[in-house]
Amino acid sequence: MMIPQDRRRFLGSTATAFAGLFAVSCAPAARMTAGAGLAGGAGVVGPLQKDPAGVIDLPPGFSYRVISRLGDAMSDGGTVPDHADGMGCFDLGNGEIALVRNHELTPQHDSGGAAGPAYDTVARSLVPLPGGTTTVVLDAATLAVKRQYRSLAGTIRNCAGGITPWGSWLSCEEDTRKPNGRINKEHGYVFEVPAAAPGLVDPVPLKAMGRFNHEAACVDPATGIVYLTEDRDDSLLYRFLPTKPGELARGGTLQALAIDGMADTRNWTGADIAVGVPTAARWITLDNVEAPEDDLRQRGAAMGATLFARGEGIWMGEGEMYFCCTSGGAAKEGQIFRLKPALHGADMLDLFYESPDIAEYSFGDNLTVAPNGHLIVCEDQYTEVVDNHLRGITPQGGAYDFARLTMQTELAGACFSPDGKTLFVNAYSPAMTLAITGPWPA
Repeated sequence: MMIPQDRRRFLGSTATAFAGLFAVSCAPAARMTAGAGLAGGAGVVGPLQKDPAGVIDLPPGFSYRVISRLGDAMSDGGTVPDHADGMGCFDLGNGEIALVRNHELTPQHDSGGAAGPAYDTVARSLVPLPGGTTTVVLDAATLAVKRQYRSLAGTIRNCAGGITPWGSWLSCEEDTRKPNGRINKEHGYVFEVPAAAPGLVDPVPLKAMGRFNHEAACVDPATGIVYLTEDRDDSLLYRFLPTKPGELARGGTLQALAIDGMADTRNWTGADIAVGVPTAARWITLDNVEAPEDDLRQRGAAMGATLFARGEGIWMGEGEMYFCCTSGGAAKEGQIFRLKPALHGADMLDLFYESPDIAEYSFGDNLTVAPNGHLIVCEDQYTEVVDNHLRGITPQGGAYDFARLTMQTELAGACFSPDGKTLFVNAYSPAMTLAITGPWPA
């Protein structure tokens, strides 16, 4: 489905239109609860085969190609910057798809020659801060790069983010710095980047969505509500109720999830929450959401909001969403939660998966929903010698190895093409965007 050309017509539509337009994203309409006929995780795709090029090991029958990498010349005269992180894929129509890719860069990093409209600049210069996004436009049939360019500039540590049903990318700053001589403005905001934008967008911080260590975002297409994660040890799960769905810049209300009788889901000091037990949730309305003291999560917790262990990637399935908590669980190797929003009655939260051991799953970060209803999760370990994988999680909660990155960096930005045949994923640094194809399990 093509991105709507008449935005005003779309924004006046009903929630039914939101559900239909969800197909513009790179997540095919997957039913996470329907199952895929595969119990557990063993033997789903076969043993990983060593990559002679030393990039990524894949199962039999799968292959990859490099779409874009650090230093490649871009169409706007710049070069591809480093630290490729979250990413979304969109159908532009006319045989083109677009990848909008975050770059988690701080003021001292190289921007790849960014110039033009920017949210903030280095000191008092006209040089944009290096964080932001690049857009890579591909031929949908051949995956050949047709053009790539900067699409957001002047931000800091654009970590993950999320797709919207109306064809844009929400780029999230995981940094709450204040003006300090090196930067001129406050940071810690969400910015919206239309996938079809031909160059740098007007960088408008969506301040009503809160100022905190933003990680990722997803939109419920049935309501237009935006769900937001926070990368902190004592993080909250947020939702943003827009004044008008699809027009986030018009403001709205920010809330935090609370479970009565459960202040903590991290399982660090005991069995706070068990796997597979749905629990009713409620939402607490927050105030002073720009949080000049960077204390939004602490004030929310004092009001009764529930704690999570480093909320990171979040992705919408069909009627439910999944999000990673990187260091949660008794083994502190990671958890995945599932939230089912309800149009009537209470939303339901359950712990979908918890890693028992580093060898099975470690520090899951970005994630996406595969066409067969499995989760594909990017690992981001911090060990001295990293051994990061793409881990698959079946609808029954079984973990398996889908790929192993042999570069000493993290995996990020996993997302599928609109036809479900290609998985795009980033190697963080040196930045490299890969396209993976093969015999996906049914």
